[in-house]
Amino acid sequence: MRLKPVDWGTLFRESHIVSVHTPLLPETVGLIRREHLRLLRENSVLVNTSRGKVVDHDALVEEARTGRFVAVLDVTDPEPLPPDHPLRELPSVIILPHIAGAGFYGYHRIGELLVRAVEAVSRGVPFEGEVPLERYERIA
Repeated sequence: MRLKPVDWGTLFRESHIVSVHTPLLPETVGLIRREHLRLLRENSVLVNTSRGKVVDHDALVEEARTGRFVAVLDVTDPEPLPPDHPLRELPSVIILPHIAGAGFYGYHRIGELLVRAVEAVSRGVPFEGEVPLERYERIA
């Protein structure tokens, strides 16, 4: 697979799937805007597993009504969506109950990593997955 950096317009215009994975920070609120959603190609898929506020939901409602693309939302704004929210009625929108995450086996692996981290810290050595404090606020 060859990857190349592209601008936002090219990303949304040419991608078959746009999957959003970013932490919620002041600079990521409304990161995916109307102008991006309008560029999504016919039969494409938008997946949001980051945070609901990363996508402009008013614009998403408008653009999803066209049926041009499918939106798969593991997160929404607000969360949960009210029962009468327009996104719930659109056939091109799939709303999941915020289930993207570790699951049973992931939690088992997290437990193993935690044990190894505690052992490493007790020996005074770096551990797998250690995140410097200055990066902590910027990770998802």
